[in-house]
Amino acid sequence: MTTQKYTFHVQGMHCNSCVLMIESELGDLPYLTHVKSSLKNNSVEVVGDFGDKTPEQIADELTAPLRPHGYTVSVEKKTKENKWADFKIAIPAALAFAVLFVVVQKMGLVNLVSAGDVTYGTAFVIGIVASLSTCMAVVGGLLLSMSATFAKEGDKIKPQLMFHAGRIVSFFLLGGVIGAVGTAFTLSTSATFILGLVIGVVMLVLGLNLLDVFPWAKKLQLSMPKSIAKRAHGVSKLNHTLTPILVGVATFFLPCGFTQSMQLYTLTTGSFSEGGLTMLSYALGTFPVLALISFSSFSIQSSSKAGIFFKTAGLVVIMFALFNILNSLVVVGLIPPLFNF
Repeated sequence: MTTQKYTFHVQGMHCNSCVLMIESELGDLPYLTHVKSSLKNNSVEVVGDFGDKTPEQIADELTAPLRPHGYTVSVEKKTKENKWADFKIAIPAALAFAVLFVVVQKMGLVNLVSAGDVTYGTAFVIGIVASLSTCMAVVGGLLLSMSATFAKEGDKIKPQLMFHAGRIVSFFLLGGVIGAVGTAFTLSTSATFILGLVIGVVMLVLGLNLLDVFPWAKKLQLSMPKSIAKRAHGVSKLNHTLTPILVGVATFFLPCGFTQSMQLYTLTTGSFSEGGLTMLSYALGTFPVLALISFSSFSIQSSSKAGIFFKTAGLVVIMFALFNILNSLVVVGLIPPLFNF
């Protein structure tokens, strides 16, 4: 066998989840012996036996398994369109969300914000936003991969239900464990402030990435060790009765910045119940969109309105990030209260 090495450009990459998704999908191709994707360069390096195929033909073959997830592979680097026109809809939509946010809070229907704290309502809303973002692409990919495995045996519904049950229960239990671990640390006011600031900055970076107009922001994202994320993703390839539950549990460890920021906050709760309920609220927020992915061909990434979706979500996340940062500054007395909630 003669192996050849090629490096191709990839369109549609936004975050570290994209790297994992691309390497996982292409890694299943029998003629490839090595796959390495780079978020920094928006590229993928492949080694394998391609016979006498041209680079263009290889790029087309690599695109086939990736297209459903919103990625395309090409020989030449394509000029990126920032599509600023999307903001004409995204900005009013985000402002409408902000107004609704304030009205609901003022009416006392749902306690979405509390000075210095992330409430269960906030965690739920962040879950909704996360499910509409590219960070959830890897979870959707896991779900589709697992579904395909079981669909071959004619079992379509039960694995989906087991996945969602496993995901929701594990987020509560593992969130509770993180909260309980927090009891071992007595965080001073300054330490809590710093952690709150970190969470705000992490979310700010996530929001900037969702806008998809600042390439440099990709380099600033938090990333879980690739080895852990790959093992978590690899669970979906197992063909076992308990696999759907294990895949649901594995999503807790995938490289989603939203999940990681909520895990950081959960550490500050110092309580099993508060930590568990926070992560449970977040998981429930992601449930509606993941359920749509489970039982339909729904995919935001492949939608013609994807840019508007992501830019709106990005603006909403930036709003949450700034609110969190400002609240942290209020709590330590650096600035006076700006919002009378």
